[in-house]
Amino acid sequence: MPTTIHKRLYRIAVRELRHIIARPIYLFCMVIAPIFCYVFFTTLMANGLPTNMPAGVVDLDNTSTTRNIIRNLDAFQQIQIVAHYASFHEARKAVQRGEIYSFYYIPEGTTEEAIAGRQPRVSFYTNYAYLIAGSLLYRDQRTMSELANGAIGQSTLLAKGATEDQAMAFLQPIAIDTHALNNPWLNYSVYLCNTLLPGILMLLIFLTTAYTLGTELKENTAQTLMRLSDNSIVTALVGKLLPHTVIFFIVTVFYNAYLYGFLHYPCNSGIWPMLLAGLLLVLASQAVGIFFFGMFGTLRLALSAASLWGVISFSISGFTYPVMAMHPTLQALTVLFPLRHYFLIYVNLALNGYPLIYAWQSVVALLLFMLLPFFVLKKLRNEMLHYVYIP
Repeated sequence: MPTTIHKRLYRIAVRELRHIIARPIYLFCMVIAPIFCYVFFTTLMANGLPTNMPAGVVDLDNTSTTRNIIRNLDAFQQIQIVAHYASFHEARKAVQRGEIYSFYYIPEGTTEEAIAGRQPRVSFYTNYAYLIAGSLLYRDQRTMSELANGAIGQSTLLAKGATEDQAMAFLQPIAIDTHALNNPWLNYSVYLCNTLLPGILMLLIFLTTAYTLGTELKENTAQTLMRLSDNSIVTALVGKLLPHTVIFFIVTVFYNAYLYGFLHYPCNSGIWPMLLAGLLLVLASQAVGIFFFGMFGTLRLALSAASLWGVISFSISGFTYPVMAMHPTLQALTVLFPLRHYFLIYVNLALNGYPLIYAWQSVVALLLFMLLPFFVLKKLRNEMLHYVYIP
């Protein structure tokens, strides 16, 4: 009996390999597209953070103090002052035309009011249509405003006879010493790519799994598949998807070796736990793809559902927007997405270096996703045996 099952699995797997070789779409979705995305996104963010982003200045005060502020602002790594504007309206139009991402506005009389202790106001405007650029420029401009305020305050205290230590103790009574954990370079590529790349692979697995099952119905070959499996839907699914699992896992090994071996991203837990997490993600993603196809029964609807679920995963998994800040309903829904659990495994293991036992809940969650096909096996078997495809 076991030998017979092994022969059936072997025949179905060989049959599927022939389909994969004969159809370029499989090669594209399973190998070319993932590797292209890996290289594209890692090279796109190779510098870690965008630098020298164009910004402008409106300096209506035009004193040595404000000119020094502008020089210091231009010295920030993310900002490059590319233009000086005569008015607020000119700078606003430059932002609207896309020439600059932000501008720093210094009103007339700023220096005089600062020296007199009347707390002058400076303004900075950023274009948040470009979220990353707007956020980084806002941070640097706000930091520069605080530093300028401190510098003017220090000059005033020194002029009144205070020593430098007394002035610093007044301006900064508590000194802050910041040490970024696990990603001390503040590399944006480390922040994004470790979850973005597996997420892209997960989406492609959703689509490929639904597609490969749907084409059996579309091309009227489902009964041949069931005959090879002796009408066992479990044997049919295992044999058919086994070559996909092997290929996707090889691609998973590639991105792990690429990120942690070639690019030397932080992997404090070692490579083996991350390979295990990658394998679990592949199997869980295939299970979700089977579930969608079994639930809807048509290729079109299954692909639509897989696409929607995969795209939502990027937003709801927590690596771009923290889950704890979401609405409680959305926080509860995050557990329904495999990428969320992979992200938690990555944070706990690769970033923080904890043992695998600390991520046991996420591991169990990915294992539970593998049970999804059992809810649609009966329906899927009937579809494979009796469904007639209607274009």
